[in-house]
Amino acid sequence: MNHPSQVLHESGKPPVVLPVCDHYAGSEKLMQKSLERQAQAGPVFDVTLDCEDGAAVGREAEHAEMAARLAASDANRHGRVGVRVHDVNHPSFIADLEILIGIAGHKLAYITVPKLNSANDALNAAESIERIGMELGLARKIPVHVLIETHGALREAFRIAAHPAIECLSFGLMDFVSSHRGAIPAHALTAQGQFDHPLIARAKLEISAACHAYGKVPSHNVVTELNAPGVIAQAARRAGQECGYTRMWSIHPSQIDPIVEALSPSAADIEDAERILLAAARADWGPIRDGDAQAGRLHDRASYRYYWDVLRRAHAAGMDVSAEARQQFFA
Repeated sequence: MNHPSQVLHESGKPPVVLPVCDHYAGSEKLMQKSLERQAQAGPVFDVTLDCEDGAAVGREAEHAEMAARLAASDANRHGRVGVRVHDVNHPSFIADLEILIGIAGHKLAYITVPKLNSANDALNAAESIERIGMELGLARKIPVHVLIETHGALREAFRIAAHPAIECLSFGLMDFVSSHRGAIPAHALTAQGQFDHPLIARAKLEISAACHAYGKVPSHNVVTELNAPGVIAQAARRAGQECGYTRMWSIHPSQIDPIVEALSPSAADIEDAERILLAAARADWGPIRDGDAQAGRLHDRASYRYYWDVLRRAHAAGMDVSAEARQQFFA
């Protein structure tokens, strides 16, 4: 029986699927706690070890080495740990890569590069990561994530998303607002205000559209309201339902669960996807009728692709998938 990954994306690779939450940790203590939580919960969220904002000035190399050793250790139980490095124009950018790839390149899930100003910056970053990996004898290519937080990067978001090494574009809300030099009010940084301001809404939609055009993951920016799970959940739902984001940053442990719950497929969505895809597989991916003769709906490969992405996202989030669907599609 043909697998959906073989028959539903004949024109190219299937879209990238990542855990729906990207949790950031900057200090060694917070990194260790985040890895412990991930080890217990499973790979339902990623952990990004922050070597940019987390590093003290003058101690960048020491911080990168500490993060690299944690990423390479047994504490990284599920292989879903990435790092954020300094930007391509920072003096520590290459040193970050050499330290992190040299120690943990075999286990890093991704490397995130901030503050791109253009598609050329993205190209240089991806080429540097690949080159240093090859020089260090790394047998794999490390996926690249990037932050879109400048006018130049936003203008070239589609070119950036098209790069084959890049699998995720994240929106950097605070730097983007700052780049407007006071023209965007502080209220636009709040959980509600960021969705209402037209310039920010435009940026969110542009990044999301660029990602979906090339099968990449759009990752929503931070929400700075801490210990407010209802606020976080509402922001995550709006990011997903209104703007098409399938991933979101967390900057506090209390934000992880609301983001995972809000951006993961619902139980009803999973049930529909399983039923339709299992019937499609039995029909060798030809058209099917779902439901009774009076109220049935036609499905074909166009809708199968939608439901396959739902099921892939559910599986990546560690959600309950039936034994039959698991055996059929993920064994």
